[in-house]
Amino acid sequence: MKTLIQNAKILFSGYEKEEAYDILIEDSTIAKIGKNLDTQGVQLLDANRNYVLPGFIDMHCDICDPGFEYIEDIETASQSAVRGGFTSITCQPNTNPVIDNKTVVEYVVSKGIDYSCVNIYPYGSMSIGCKGKDMAEIGEMNRAGIIGVSDGDEYVESAAFLRNILRYSRMFDMPVITHCEDKSLSGRGVMNDGFTASSLGLFGMPKEAEEVIVARNIILAEATGGRLHIAHVSTKGSVELIRSAKSKGVNITCETCPHYFLLTEEAVGNYNTLVKVNPPLRTQEDVNAIIEGIADGTIDVIASGHRPTNYSDKYTEFDNAAYGISSFETTFALSYTNLVETGIISIETLVEKLSLRPAQILGLKKKGVLAEGMDGDLIIVDTAQSYAIDANQFASKAKFSPFQGTVVKGRVLHAVVGGRVVL
Repeated sequence: MKTLIQNAKILFSGYEKEEAYDILIEDSTIAKIGKNLDTQGVQLLDANRNYVLPGFIDMHCDICDPGFEYIEDIETASQSAVRGGFTSITCQPNTNPVIDNKTVVEYVVSKGIDYSCVNIYPYGSMSIGCKGKDMAEIGEMNRAGIIGVSDGDEYVESAAFLRNILRYSRMFDMPVITHCEDKSLSGRGVMNDGFTASSLGLFGMPKEAEEVIVARNIILAEATGGRLHIAHVSTKGSVELIRSAKSKGVNITCETCPHYFLLTEEAVGNYNTLVKVNPPLRTQEDVNAIIEGIADGTIDVIASGHRPTNYSDKYTEFDNAAYGISSFETTFALSYTNLVETGIISIETLVEKLSLRPAQILGLKKKGVLAEGMDGDLIIVDTAQSYAIDANQFASKAKFSPFQGTVVKGRVLHAVVGGRVVL
């Protein structure tokens, strides 16, 4: 199979930003980048002088398959992801059954091959059943295809257990992805603790619930040398802790999601369940710190945080509503519009946080860069095109978004995965 992308603008060094290039993909690999390449016997795709970027890699998303296919499945998740420019997505382990053994890993990998239009990479649960007590079969899962260990959005209470995981994971050079929430502090909370929660009569989740676990996990990572990755950072204190740890050489990386640098707790407003997420939306001071962390490199990755749920579980009383946001198809456009168009970061930096850094952290050595010899996972984006977000048109089964109607720039026009045009 040969695919030739013509008239492509390339951001990477060695290429003139305003020049147009041809990119030949052969046998799922970028074979040649140049000008006026031979068009004989190839499938042609015209970029029309738009940017061609390495496909994005989502480090934090729920696919819900197996067990919760009525919410989302591998097929719909992949279709939604590719519309947002993600050509590789991870799979959180808190499925049913939990991804805590090689049999479930093999199921996800094989179903991904059969039904997904993007690459699917599962995380293995660090503990049996995501319970945080007994270590799962990490070695066997590693051989079956996991690229990281995580207990999903479950909190690992035992510091001793997490220390053992950080030590053991070094054998496989895999990141340990942690959700940081001390549930003895967050308790019955459903949104950020503060004035807004009090005025609405809702129980709050204090920032300390995240920050004390971030601090604990950093200490354990420093002691063990394990590869710690902090998921969905949401507070100023967490950013400061991570920045300090990095300055000391601790082996730590982290991510955030667009809703944490775009929305504050005030978006809950009139009990708006569309913005009920965990960790919760915080204050403007936290939003500013997240943006600063993205700009100065403290925050390595922007993930979608895609966590779908069904209609009836979302549109109900705030206390009872499900956590989550449908965000595969909005992550790039929201990030480009609010970070690049505003001059906070360059488009090169945005691509780094959506593609290169996730590839490096997850050990996907042939992804994240547009260069000869790398995997043929590419997207074509029109950064000048403005449009209003319409959740009703999402390919995901979760057709809701707090950004409904928001006008953004940056549309993904085409996607190529392994040399095959899938969008």
